[in-house]
Amino acid sequence: MSRPEGSDGPGRPGGPAQAARLVAAGLGQSMDLRRWKVFLGVRSRLGTRRVREGFVPVLTAALTAGVAYFVSHELLGHELPMFAPIAAWIVLGHSQDRQVRRTAELGAGVTIGVWLGEVFVQVFGTGAVQIAVVLLLAALAARFIDRGPLLTTQAGVQSVVIVAMPTTMVTDGALGRWSDALVGAALGLLVTALVPADVVGRSRALARTALDQLATMLATLARGLRAGDPQVAADALTMGRASQPSLDAWSSAMRSAREMVRVNPVVRGERTTVAELSRAAVLADRAMRNARVVARRAVVAVQEEGPAPDVAGHVETLAVAMGSLAAAVGRGDPPDHARALLQEVAAALAPEAYAEGWRRQTLVSLLRSLAVDALEITGMSHGEATGELAEDS
Repeated sequence: MSRPEGSDGPGRPGGPAQAARLVAAGLGQSMDLRRWKVFLGVRSRLGTRRVREGFVPVLTAALTAGVAYFVSHELLGHELPMFAPIAAWIVLGHSQDRQVRRTAELGAGVTIGVWLGEVFVQVFGTGAVQIAVVLLLAALAARFIDRGPLLTTQAGVQSVVIVAMPTTMVTDGALGRWSDALVGAALGLLVTALVPADVVGRSRALARTALDQLATMLATLARGLRAGDPQVAADALTMGRASQPSLDAWSSAMRSAREMVRVNPVVRGERTTVAELSRAAVLADRAMRNARVVARRAVVAVQEEGPAPDVAGHVETLAVAMGSLAAAVGRGDPPDHARALLQEVAAALAPEAYAEGWRRQTLVSLLRSLAVDALEITGMSHGEATGELAEDS
Protein backbone atom coordinates (compact mmCIF):
# COMPACT_ATOMS: atom_id res chain seq x y z
CA MET A 1 0.00 0.00 0.00
CA SER A 2 1.47 3.37 -1.02
CA ARG A 3 2.43 5.74 1.75
CA PRO A 4 0.60 9.11 1.57
CA GLU A 5 2.75 12.03 0.61
CA GLY A 6 4.09 13.89 3.60
CA SER A 7 3.77 10.93 6.03
CA ASP A 8 7.53 10.75 6.63
CA GLY A 9 8.99 12.74 9.48
CA PRO A 10 10.51 16.10 8.60
CA GLY A 11 13.99 14.95 9.53
CA ARG A 12 13.99 11.71 7.53
CA PRO A 13 16.98 11.73 5.11
CA GLY A 14 15.77 11.67 1.56
CA GLY A 15 12.16 12.26 2.60
CA PRO A 16 9.64 14.85 1.45
CA ALA A 17 11.33 17.58 3.50
CA GLN A 18 14.50 17.27 1.43
CA ALA A 19 12.53 17.03 -1.79
CA ALA A 20 10.64 20.15 -0.80
CA ARG A 21 13.94 21.96 -0.33
CA LEU A 22 15.01 20.94 -3.81
CA VAL A 23 11.73 22.16 -5.25
CA ALA A 24 12.13 25.43 -3.34
CA ALA A 25 15.60 25.76 -4.82
CA GLY A 26 14.22 25.22 -8.30
CA LEU A 27 11.55 27.81 -7.61
CA GLY A 28 14.13 30.36 -6.61
CA GLN A 29 12.96 30.60 -2.98
CA SER A 30 16.21 29.20 -1.57
CA MET A 31 18.60 29.09 -4.48
CA ASP A 32 22.03 27.57 -3.82
CA LEU A 33 25.14 28.18 -5.90
CA ARG A 34 24.25 25.42 -8.36
CA ARG A 35 20.79 26.89 -8.98
CA TRP A 36 22.22 30.38 -9.39
CA LYS A 37 24.71 29.13 -11.97
CA VAL A 38 21.92 27.53 -14.02
CA PHE A 39 19.61 30.52 -13.61
CA LEU A 40 22.24 33.14 -14.47
CA GLY A 41 23.46 31.11 -17.43
CA VAL A 42 19.98 31.11 -18.98
CA ARG A 43 19.42 34.79 -18.23
CA SER A 44 22.82 35.72 -19.65
CA ARG A 45 22.01 34.03 -22.96
CA LEU A 46 18.63 35.74 -23.08
CA GLY A 47 20.26 39.09 -22.27
CA THR A 48 22.70 38.72 -25.14
CA ARG A 49 19.81 37.99 -27.48
CA ARG A 50 17.96 41.08 -26.21
CA VAL A 51 20.97 43.27 -26.98
CA ARG A 52 21.15 41.93 -30.53
CA GLU A 53 17.41 42.29 -31.06
CA GLY A 54 17.29 45.74 -29.46
CA PHE A 55 20.01 47.35 -31.56
CA VAL A 56 17.81 48.27 -34.54
CA PRO A 57 14.84 49.66 -32.54
CA VAL A 58 17.16 51.66 -30.28
CA LEU A 59 18.97 53.02 -33.34
CA THR A 60 15.62 53.90 -34.95
CA ALA A 61 14.44 55.75 -31.85
CA ALA A 62 17.76 57.59 -31.50
CA LEU A 63 17.70 58.71 -35.14
CA THR A 64 14.07 59.81 -34.86
CA ALA A 65 14.93 61.84 -31.76
CA GLY A 66 17.71 63.52 -33.72
CA VAL A 67 15.35 64.30 -36.59
CA ALA A 68 12.79 65.72 -34.14
CA TYR A 69 15.41 68.04 -32.68
CA PHE A 70 16.45 69.12 -36.18
CA VAL A 71 12.86 69.89 -37.20
CA SER A 72 12.13 71.97 -34.12
CA HIS A 73 15.50 73.73 -34.08
CA GLU A 74 16.15 74.32 -37.76
CA LEU A 75 12.68 74.43 -39.31
CA LEU A 76 10.64 75.90 -36.45
CA GLY A 77 13.50 78.07 -35.22
CA HIS A 78 13.27 77.03 -31.57
CA GLU A 79 16.43 77.74 -29.62
CA LEU A 80 16.18 74.89 -27.07
CA PRO A 81 13.79 72.21 -28.39
CA MET A 82 14.59 69.60 -25.76
CA PHE A 83 11.06 68.21 -25.64
CA ALA A 84 11.13 67.20 -29.32
CA PRO A 85 13.75 64.42 -28.89
CA ILE A 86 12.36 63.54 -25.44
CA ALA A 87 8.88 62.97 -26.88
CA ALA A 88 10.25 60.96 -29.82
CA TRP A 89 12.28 58.72 -27.50
CA ILE A 90 9.40 58.19 -25.07
CA VAL A 91 7.01 57.33 -27.88
CA LEU A 92 9.32 54.87 -29.68
CA GLY A 93 11.20 53.47 -26.71
CA HIS A 94 13.78 50.71 -27.09
CA SER A 95 11.67 47.71 -28.08
CA GLN A 96 10.64 46.29 -31.43
CA ASP A 97 7.17 45.66 -30.02
CA ARG A 98 5.79 49.03 -31.06
CA GLN A 99 2.02 49.08 -31.04
CA VAL A 100 0.19 51.97 -32.68
CA ARG A 101 -2.25 52.34 -29.80
CA ARG A 102 0.53 52.36 -27.22
CA THR A 103 2.53 54.83 -29.29
CA ALA A 104 -0.49 57.09 -29.66
CA GLU A 105 -1.17 56.90 -25.91
CA LEU A 106 2.38 57.91 -25.08
CA GLY A 107 2.40 60.69 -27.66
CA ALA A 108 -0.92 62.07 -26.47
CA GLY A 109 0.18 61.85 -22.86
CA VAL A 110 3.39 63.77 -23.53
CA THR A 111 1.71 66.53 -25.55
CA ILE A 112 -1.24 66.93 -23.16
CA GLY A 113 1.08 67.12 -20.17
CA VAL A 114 3.38 69.67 -21.80
CA TRP A 115 0.45 71.77 -23.03
CA LEU A 116 -1.26 71.86 -19.64
CA GLY A 117 2.02 72.64 -17.94
CA GLU A 118 2.72 75.48 -20.36
CA VAL A 119 -0.71 77.04 -19.87
CA PHE A 120 -0.64 76.59 -16.11
CA VAL A 121 2.82 78.06 -15.58
CA GLN A 122 1.92 81.12 -17.67
CA VAL A 123 -1.19 81.80 -15.56
CA PHE A 124 -0.21 80.67 -12.05
CA GLY A 125 3.58 80.42 -12.05
CA THR A 126 5.58 77.67 -10.36
CA GLY A 127 5.66 76.18 -6.87
CA ALA A 128 4.63 73.21 -4.78
CA VAL A 129 0.91 74.02 -4.89
CA GLN A 130 1.04 74.58 -8.65
CA ILE A 131 2.73 71.21 -9.19
CA ALA A 132 0.07 69.39 -7.18
CA VAL A 133 -2.78 71.15 -8.99
CA VAL A 134 -1.37 70.70 -12.51
CA LEU A 135 -0.69 67.01 -11.83
CA LEU A 136 -4.31 66.57 -10.73
CA LEU A 137 -5.64 68.38 -13.80
CA ALA A 138 -3.36 66.56 -16.25
CA ALA A 139 -4.25 63.11 -14.87
CA LEU A 140 -7.99 63.84 -14.88
CA ALA A 141 -7.83 65.24 -18.42
CA ALA A 142 -5.99 62.15 -19.60
CA ARG A 143 -8.51 59.85 -17.90
CA PHE A 144 -11.31 61.75 -19.62
CA ILE A 145 -9.70 61.30 -23.03
CA ASP A 146 -8.85 57.61 -22.70
CA ARG A 147 -8.56 54.82 -20.13
CA GLY A 148 -4.97 53.96 -21.11
CA PRO A 149 -2.59 54.12 -18.14
CA LEU A 150 0.34 55.20 -20.30
CA LEU A 151 -1.48 58.34 -21.38
CA THR A 152 -2.29 59.31 -17.78
CA THR A 153 1.24 58.61 -16.54
CA GLN A 154 2.96 60.61 -19.26
CA ALA A 155 0.52 63.51 -19.01
CA GLY A 156 1.20 63.81 -15.30
CA VAL A 157 4.98 63.46 -15.58
CA GLN A 158 5.37 65.99 -18.38
CA SER A 159 3.11 68.57 -16.73
CA VAL A 160 5.20 68.36 -13.54
CA VAL A 161 8.44 68.74 -15.53
CA ILE A 162 7.14 71.87 -17.24
CA VAL A 163 5.88 73.55 -14.07
CA ALA A 164 9.01 72.64 -12.10
CA MET A 165 11.36 73.89 -14.83
CA PRO A 166 12.95 77.30 -14.28
CA THR A 167 11.23 80.08 -16.23
CA THR A 168 14.64 81.13 -17.60
CA MET A 169 14.53 78.05 -19.82
CA VAL A 170 11.42 79.30 -21.66
CA THR A 171 12.93 80.72 -24.83
CA ASP A 172 10.40 79.99 -27.56
CA GLY A 173 7.15 81.56 -26.47
CA ALA A 174 4.28 80.35 -24.32
CA LEU A 175 3.64 77.17 -26.29
CA GLY A 176 7.11 76.52 -27.71
CA ARG A 177 7.78 73.43 -25.66
CA TRP A 178 4.32 72.06 -26.48
CA SER A 179 4.97 72.34 -30.21
CA ASP A 180 8.32 70.60 -29.72
CA ALA A 181 6.60 67.73 -27.93
CA LEU A 182 4.03 67.56 -30.70
CA VAL A 183 6.79 67.27 -33.31
CA GLY A 184 8.51 64.44 -31.45
CA ALA A 185 5.29 62.55 -30.79
CA ALA A 186 4.09 62.92 -34.38
CA LEU A 187 7.38 61.64 -35.80
CA GLY A 188 7.32 58.69 -33.42
CA LEU A 189 3.79 57.76 -34.45
CA LEU A 190 4.71 58.11 -38.13
CA VAL A 191 7.68 55.77 -37.73
CA THR A 192 5.57 53.21 -35.86
CA ALA A 193 2.76 53.17 -38.42
CA LEU A 194 4.66 53.41 -41.70
CA VAL A 195 8.23 52.16 -41.38
CA PRO A 196 8.36 48.57 -42.67
CA ALA A 197 8.75 45.99 -39.92
CA ASP A 198 9.76 42.35 -40.28
CA VAL A 199 6.88 41.17 -38.11
CA VAL A 200 7.04 37.56 -39.31
CA GLY A 201 10.82 37.16 -39.26
CA ARG A 202 11.18 38.50 -35.74
CA SER A 203 8.19 36.53 -34.50
CA ARG A 204 9.65 33.32 -35.89
CA ALA A 205 13.03 34.06 -34.30
CA LEU A 206 11.41 34.62 -30.91
CA ALA A 207 9.32 31.48 -31.36
CA ARG A 208 12.41 29.41 -32.06
CA THR A 209 14.18 30.81 -29.00
CA ALA A 210 11.22 30.09 -26.70
CA LEU A 211 10.62 26.58 -28.02
CA ASP A 212 14.34 25.78 -27.88
CA GLN A 213 14.35 26.82 -24.23
CA LEU A 214 11.45 24.44 -23.59
CA ALA A 215 13.26 21.63 -25.41
CA THR A 216 16.43 22.21 -23.37
CA MET A 217 14.46 22.18 -20.13
CA LEU A 218 12.77 18.90 -21.05
CA ALA A 219 16.10 17.32 -22.02
CA THR A 220 17.54 18.29 -18.64
CA LEU A 221 14.49 16.91 -16.87
CA ALA A 222 14.83 13.63 -18.79
CA ARG A 223 18.43 13.30 -17.60
CA GLY A 224 17.35 13.81 -14.00
CA LEU A 225 14.61 11.21 -14.30
CA ARG A 226 16.86 8.65 -15.98
CA ALA A 227 19.69 9.09 -13.48
CA GLY A 228 17.40 9.40 -10.47
CA ASP A 229 19.09 12.72 -9.64
CA PRO A 230 16.72 15.21 -7.98
CA GLN A 231 19.33 17.96 -8.31
CA VAL A 232 19.24 17.72 -12.12
CA ALA A 233 15.43 17.63 -12.06
CA ALA A 234 15.49 20.79 -9.92
CA ASP A 235 17.90 22.34 -12.46
CA ALA A 236 15.25 21.77 -15.13
CA LEU A 237 12.69 23.61 -13.01
CA THR A 238 15.10 26.52 -12.57
CA MET A 239 15.67 26.61 -16.32
CA GLY A 240 11.93 26.66 -16.93
CA ARG A 241 11.45 29.64 -14.65
CA ALA A 242 14.44 31.51 -16.09
CA SER A 243 13.12 30.97 -19.63
CA GLN A 244 9.78 32.69 -19.01
CA PRO A 245 11.02 36.07 -20.35
CA SER A 246 11.58 34.51 -23.78
CA LEU A 247 7.95 33.39 -23.85
CA ASP A 248 6.81 36.80 -22.64
CA ALA A 249 8.87 38.46 -25.39
CA TRP A 250 7.24 36.23 -28.00
CA SER A 251 3.75 37.04 -26.71
CA SER A 252 4.51 40.75 -26.64
CA ALA A 253 5.88 40.61 -30.18
CA MET A 254 2.70 38.91 -31.37
CA ARG A 255 0.50 41.63 -29.85
CA SER A 256 2.54 44.21 -31.71
CA ALA A 257 2.49 42.15 -34.94
CA ARG A 258 -1.31 41.74 -34.84
CA GLU A 259 -1.75 45.49 -34.60
CA MET A 260 0.91 46.19 -37.21
CA VAL A 261 -0.70 43.98 -39.88
CA ARG A 262 -3.97 45.87 -39.34
CA VAL A 263 -2.55 49.37 -39.87
CA ASN A 264 0.59 48.99 -41.96
CA PRO A 265 -0.21 48.24 -45.60
CA VAL A 266 3.31 46.92 -46.21
CA VAL A 267 2.77 43.88 -43.95
CA ARG A 268 -0.98 43.41 -44.27
CA GLY A 269 -0.50 40.26 -46.32
CA GLU A 270 1.06 38.50 -43.32
CA ARG A 271 -2.17 38.43 -41.30
CA THR A 272 -2.66 34.66 -41.59
CA THR A 273 0.89 33.85 -40.55
CA VAL A 274 0.73 36.29 -37.63
CA ALA A 275 -2.53 34.69 -36.45
CA GLU A 276 -0.94 31.23 -36.54
CA LEU A 277 2.14 32.39 -34.62
CA SER A 278 -0.06 34.17 -32.08
CA ARG A 279 -1.94 30.93 -31.42
CA ALA A 280 1.36 29.08 -31.10
CA ALA A 281 2.66 31.64 -28.57
CA VAL A 282 -0.34 31.08 -26.30
CA LEU A 283 0.04 27.30 -26.53
CA ALA A 284 3.81 27.44 -25.92
CA ASP A 285 3.30 29.48 -22.76
CA ARG A 286 0.77 26.89 -21.58
CA ALA A 287 3.19 24.09 -22.44
CA MET A 288 6.00 25.68 -20.44
CA ARG A 289 3.74 26.08 -17.43
CA ASN A 290 2.77 22.42 -17.70
CA ALA A 291 6.43 21.47 -18.04
CA ARG A 292 7.27 23.32 -14.85
CA VAL A 293 4.53 21.44 -13.03
CA VAL A 294 5.99 18.16 -14.34
CA ALA A 295 9.46 19.21 -13.13
CA ARG A 296 8.20 20.04 -9.64
CA ARG A 297 6.51 16.65 -9.37
CA ALA A 298 9.56 14.92 -10.84
CA VAL A 299 11.85 16.25 -8.11
CA VAL A 300 9.68 14.63 -5.45
CA ALA A 301 9.13 11.44 -7.48
CA VAL A 302 12.85 10.89 -8.03
CA GLN A 303 13.62 11.69 -4.41
CA GLU A 304 11.07 9.16 -3.19
CA GLU A 305 11.23 6.40 -5.81
CA GLY A 306 14.59 6.77 -7.56
CA PRO A 307 15.25 6.61 -11.33
CA ALA A 308 12.33 6.50 -13.72
CA PRO A 309 13.85 5.49 -17.08
CA ASP A 310 10.50 4.69 -18.66
CA VAL A 311 9.11 8.16 -17.90
CA ALA A 312 12.46 9.67 -18.87
CA GLY A 313 12.08 8.08 -22.32
CA HIS A 314 8.79 9.89 -22.84
CA VAL A 315 10.30 13.19 -21.75
CA GLU A 316 13.31 12.69 -24.04
CA THR A 317 10.99 12.15 -27.00
CA LEU A 318 9.08 15.28 -26.07
CA ALA A 319 12.37 17.21 -25.87
CA VAL A 320 13.47 16.04 -29.32
CA ALA A 321 10.03 16.85 -30.73
CA MET A 322 10.11 20.36 -29.24
CA GLY A 323 13.56 20.95 -30.71
CA SER A 324 12.32 19.85 -34.12
CA LEU A 325 9.23 22.01 -33.71
CA ALA A 326 11.38 25.02 -32.78
CA ALA A 327 13.40 24.61 -35.98
CA ALA A 328 10.29 24.17 -38.14
CA VAL A 329 8.47 27.19 -36.69
CA GLY A 330 11.62 29.29 -36.88
CA ARG A 331 12.06 28.51 -40.58
CA GLY A 332 8.38 28.49 -41.46
CA ASP A 333 8.51 24.83 -42.53
CA PRO A 334 5.75 22.23 -41.98
CA PRO A 335 6.33 20.57 -38.58
CA ASP A 336 5.81 17.04 -39.92
CA HIS A 337 8.75 15.46 -38.08
CA ALA A 338 7.81 17.05 -34.77
CA ARG A 339 4.19 16.03 -35.18
CA ALA A 340 5.13 12.41 -35.86
CA LEU A 341 7.27 12.27 -32.72
CA LEU A 342 4.54 13.85 -30.63
CA GLN A 343 1.95 11.43 -31.96
CA GLU A 344 4.27 8.58 -31.03
CA VAL A 345 4.80 9.75 -27.46
CA ALA A 346 1.15 10.72 -26.98
CA ALA A 347 0.06 7.20 -27.92
CA ALA A 348 2.45 5.79 -25.29
CA LEU A 349 1.33 8.00 -22.40
CA ALA A 350 -0.99 5.55 -20.64
CA PRO A 351 -1.25 6.33 -16.90
CA GLU A 352 -2.80 2.96 -16.07
CA ALA A 353 0.50 1.31 -17.00
CA TYR A 354 1.99 2.90 -13.88
CA ALA A 355 -0.65 1.84 -11.37
CA GLU A 356 2.00 0.44 -9.02
CA GLY A 357 3.64 3.85 -8.60
CA TRP A 358 1.20 6.70 -8.16
CA ARG A 359 3.89 9.39 -8.41
CA ARG A 360 4.96 8.17 -11.85
CA GLN A 361 1.34 7.80 -12.84
CA THR A 362 0.87 11.47 -11.95
CA LEU A 363 3.89 12.42 -14.06
CA VAL A 364 2.52 10.55 -17.07
CA SER A 365 -0.89 12.21 -16.64
CA LEU A 366 0.78 15.63 -16.60
CA LEU A 367 2.85 14.75 -19.67
CA ARG A 368 -0.39 14.03 -21.54
CA SER A 369 -1.39 17.70 -21.17
CA LEU A 370 2.05 18.80 -22.33
CA ALA A 371 1.83 16.53 -25.39
CA VAL A 372 -1.59 17.94 -26.31
CA ASP A 373 -0.24 21.51 -26.10
CA ALA A 374 2.69 20.59 -28.34
CA LEU A 375 0.47 18.85 -30.89
CA GLU A 376 -1.73 21.92 -31.04
CA ILE A 377 1.34 24.05 -31.77
CA THR A 378 1.90 21.87 -34.85
CA GLY A 379 -1.49 23.03 -36.13
CA MET A 380 -3.85 20.38 -34.77
CA SER A 381 -7.13 21.32 -33.14
CA HIS A 382 -7.64 20.47 -29.48
CA GLY A 383 -9.93 17.59 -30.40
CA GLU A 384 -7.44 16.16 -32.88
CA ALA A 385 -4.61 16.45 -30.37
CA THR A 386 -6.47 14.74 -27.52
CA GLY A 387 -7.47 12.01 -29.96
CA GLU A 388 -3.79 11.07 -30.30
CA LEU A 389 -3.50 10.20 -26.60
CA ALA A 390 -3.49 6.63 -25.34
CA GLU A 391 -6.93 5.71 -24.07
CA ASP A 392 -7.08 5.90 -20.29
CA SER A 393 -9.14 2.91 -19.17
